Amino acid sequence: MNMDILIAPIIIFMIIVAPIWLILHYRSKRQVSQGLTDEEFGQLNELITKADKMSQRIETLEAILDTEAPQWRGRDV
Repeated sequence: MNMDILIAPIIIFMIIVAPIWLILHYRSKRQVSQGLTDEEFGQLNELITKADKMSQRIETLEAILDTEAPQWRGRDV
């Protein structure tokens, strides 16, 4: 009687859940191994360009602050 309670969920798992789980797992593995799509590669390059521009702006702002308020780096936020 106790075994019947355990066998039914195991059978349901093996018939329904396990195959779906395996299919989704190997599909995601295949997508990861294929690498970036052209769209993702373009987005990555765009983000790199924006990060470079932001870095240049930060350097410019720090240079301005160094000139106008030399003690700004020591201030607590």
